[in-house]
Amino acid sequence: MDANRSELASLIDRCAKTDGLHATAIPRLSVLRSTRPTEPLHAVYEPAVCIIAQGSKQAILGEAVYVYDRNKYLVISVDVPVVGQVIEASEAEPYLCLKLDLDVATLGTLMLDAGPGPASVEPAPALGLSKVTPELTDAAVRLLRLLETPQDISVLAPLCEREILFRLLQGDQAAKLREIALGDTRLRQVSRAIDFIKRNYRESFHVEDLANEARMSSSALHSHFKAVTAMSPLQYQKQIRLQEARRLMLLGLCDAATASHSVGYTSPSQFSREYRRLFGLPPQRDIARLREFPDGFVAA
Repeated sequence: MDANRSELASLIDRCAKTDGLHATAIPRLSVLRSTRPTEPLHAVYEPAVCIIAQGSKQAILGEAVYVYDRNKYLVISVDVPVVGQVIEASEAEPYLCLKLDLDVATLGTLMLDAGPGPASVEPAPALGLSKVTPELTDAAVRLLRLLETPQDISVLAPLCEREILFRLLQGDQAAKLREIALGDTRLRQVSRAIDFIKRNYRESFHVEDLANEARMSSSALHSHFKAVTAMSPLQYQKQIRLQEARRLMLLGLCDAATASHSVGYTSPSQFSREYRRLFGLPPQRDIARLREFPDGFVAA
């Protein structure tokens, strides 16, 4: 186990020469590096598994704090706004992590081959932690090794990815993963509501319309949406709006007033209040701070 962990860290270290998130030649696989603890970062996490080789991180969803390191992996089941922060990292021992986006089609075919398994009766929070096993680490190492033999990726990477998902389906997050792949579960209904909000976040909507989109009652939508995301649909929309406005300003595409209008706000003062409540500073000061430390933010 220790040898595999060391090799996993070494492979990620060779792939990620600078701080930040780095895509790889393997579909859906990214690696992350940070040489110092980071500021809290608001970001939308997408369905994925994150396996840390070195260092540690915390993710906050609502009131729940998820701390993970090389002994625990993180599973994300739906797109959800999270506050993430690297809490253990240094120049000598940087934070090193791999992120594999979850492919619904691969999960579905794997479930058919693996046979029946546990299923949740009610939706669970979008984030979940489980213990890293030697078998999971070994599969992750073999997947990363393929980056050093690019000619093998097209044939062998899908096999390694499939094995990683199989190992996850044997762990504590099996029910969550099965809900991602199954077509008619509460989690998939919540996911449909999330997709609708993300597509239409600039526009006002009625909860009844959102419930129809999710194919569930308004009361059930509110209950299950909050169980998964730790927020109401309107709170979710607000976070998506504010994060998009922040992104636009950080890229220098517009000022605060234009950004607020472009994401659906009609009142600049309301935008400023809600922005400060979420990010801790008014828009202009927050963007100045982000630009001062551009490499201090690692998203997953």
